[in-house]
Amino acid sequence: MIKLDIISDPICPWCFIGKTRLEKALAQEPDHPFVIEWHPFQLNPDMPAAGMDRRDYLETKFGGKENAVRVYGEIEKHALEEGLNIDFAAIKRTPNTINAHRLIHWAGIEQKQNAVVDALFAAYFTEGRDIGDTDVLADIADSAGMDAAVVRKLLASNSDVEDIRNRDAHSRQMGVNSVPTFIVANQHAVPGAQPADLWLRVIADLRAQQSSENAAE
Repeated sequence: MIKLDIISDPICPWCFIGKTRLEKALAQEPDHPFVIEWHPFQLNPDMPAAGMDRRDYLETKFGGKENAVRVYGEIEKHALEEGLNIDFAAIKRTPNTINAHRLIHWAGIEQKQNAVVDALFAAYFTEGRDIGDTDVLADIADSAGMDAAVVRKLLASNSDVEDIRNRDAHSRQMGVNSVPTFIVANQHAVPGAQPADLWLRVIADLRAQQSSENAAE
């Protein structure tokens, strides 16, 4: 098996699109070699703990309403091509994602990362829920088969906050400056929401490489 590390933020629409495209490729290759692990990257590490108004955030980030509408119109087009019905109008606040990343980390310990990442994307992009809110995160944990009461208790503490920040910083030190970024076999970085066809080629190349290595043994 080959490790596929995915560096991502659950409020990143390209991460949602990138995951969808990857999974389309994996569905065509069910015996793919990847073992997948999700890693934290905060697009807005300085976001206030309570988040901020979505409109204010976008207009500040993109230099006005017109640019924000243009950028998100393009994102929406790509999302629809992948069958994703993102409801940007329903998103009222841009959250601080440190707690969402903590939940993803704890889900990894229980082998439930994929379900939790899926639920976070769905909650934020299609349901307009605030994934910085403890109640929402506990509900997502419960939906993935985790103990919501334990998650609430952990979220009320500082458990793993420093670890998440350190892992985020480590990715930046490695040169990651945008997400999603996929790291194949600890060696090759694949940046961006790549199409399913690219992943099919990667899988084919990895299989060919493994076959030649086995033949040489």
